[in-house]
Amino acid sequence: MPASERPPAPERIPAAERREQILAAASRVFGEHGYAGATTDQVAQAAGISQPYVVRMFGSKENLFLEVLQRALHRLLDAFRVTLADGADEDAATLGQRLGEAYADLITDRGILLSLMQAFLLGNDPAIGAAARSGMLEVYRLLREEAGLSAESTVDFLAHGMLFNTLVAMRMPDDLERGDAAATELLQCSFRSKLDLVLGAMSRGAE
Repeated sequence: MPASERPPAPERIPAAERREQILAAASRVFGEHGYAGATTDQVAQAAGISQPYVVRMFGSKENLFLEVLQRALHRLLDAFRVTLADGADEDAATLGQRLGEAYADLITDRGILLSLMQAFLLGNDPAIGAAARSGMLEVYRLLREEAGLSAESTVDFLAHGMLFNTLVAMRMPDDLERGDAAATELLQCSFRSKLDLVLGAMSRGAE
């Protein structure tokens, strides 16, 4: 076939970009199905690539999950540090509120919050449990040392974040459509000004 008639070669995606594509897809798959329920084949399908490619790049499902966890922690810590840089002279209450808003904004990157939640449930796993504990302590130290929150305020902040994750994991926002008054009150008090953001992100995720 003459060169002029050959179809164009498929565009090659840089390895770093492909890696991020797989990790983003894996975050969603692990977040939705859990570590035990997810497979590398599901991740490959979500990323639009072959399953052997995923295995070649990450070696095993465990290694892939650990990288998903590190990606989520880096996104979380980066979001908090950007918030701290923008409000150096704020009081603790205002700063805590803005950090909470930055945390809620992470829901737009589907899978980050839920993959963190899945990791925190695997404390008995030698590798994943150790990485999850290390990550939680890194977040705690940032809030205590860089944000300057008290130990009590930090614990309250983390507890609210875990409630946020739990409500998302349970798909509690779905009960708003059924008009449950208790669910509405709980979600409004938990998500506050970010409720519409959460509802929109979860709606896109369902689609």
